[in-house]
Amino acid sequence: MHVVLASHQQLPAKGYGGPQRVVVALVRGLAALGHRVTLLALAGSRVPEAKVVEVPARKFDDAAHLASYVPRDADILHAHVPVKPGPPAANVPPLVQTIHRNLKPGSPRYVNAVFLSRDHARRHGSDVFVYNGLDPAEYIFRRFPKRAGQFDLFLGNLHSAKGYHWAVEGAKHAGHRLVVAGGWRPSFTGAVKYVGEVDGGKKAALLARARCVWNPAQWDEPFGLVTIEAFLSGTPVLGTRRGALPELITPDVGALCDTMEEMIAAAQTIHTRRPEACRSLAESRFTHVVMAEEYVRMYRSLLDTGKLAPGRPATAA
Repeated sequence: MHVVLASHQQLPAKGYGGPQRVVVALVRGLAALGHRVTLLALAGSRVPEAKVVEVPARKFDDAAHLASYVPRDADILHAHVPVKPGPPAANVPPLVQTIHRNLKPGSPRYVNAVFLSRDHARRHGSDVFVYNGLDPAEYIFRRFPKRAGQFDLFLGNLHSAKGYHWAVEGAKHAGHRLVVAGGWRPSFTGAVKYVGEVDGGKKAALLARARCVWNPAQWDEPFGLVTIEAFLSGTPVLGTRRGALPELITPDVGALCDTMEEMIAAAQTIHTRRPEACRSLAESRFTHVVMAEEYVRMYRSLLDTGKLAPGRPATAA
């Protein structure tokens, strides 16, 4: 199958770049499955597993504008940016769109939309979703059992919706050191260490060395990449029952809580989860190849039946 992916970002991402990293992972996954991939992206993009076609940013808003950049033998056009579907054209293949964010109430419906989790799809009146996946090779799997004295980690935007204040207060009350990695500089004291925005090898090392990752989301996350980054590193996760997190976190690899008090209590034993269980769950459900297999299932369903297939949920906690 010849798949054309469209992203209005420069790839690979500089910095964290969640959606951009997912697109690159999908390119690699599709290529690993033997599919041919053309990537429509901004100038300067370089992804070895795909043929890159440079497209000006203003051309990504409409399928008709993208038509001249799509190879004539393409089977699917898969956009990771909202694209206005144009009238059927002989040289434009069927359009699939992944929605990477929560849409505002009353937003127009996107044609052939794929969401990031069962909860994300349900909140938008759909049952079509594919879980994000990442390449396990980008993470350090630390096989050693976690120790009570290791540091806890919060990784993400330092915004109230991400719940970083729960991580700070919870770790303090639980008596654990906390490393905070994010893109905004706050003032922390005591057992909280702020290390700024991290990526690449530094991020992988922090994830592997941490006793656990705090993900006390205060909003309905469409997915939550940091959770599977932790699992790929062999590190358990403390999360809330918001958004997609109950679909990602099982009792073997973390804990789901409703209150700060529950998180503080769960933090006392979170490190007893086996690193092998965390890695195994991520490898079975959330790799770039698993994600690519699910998207290929969506592509084939659209080509064969004219509509996308329902998503296949992971076992909820």
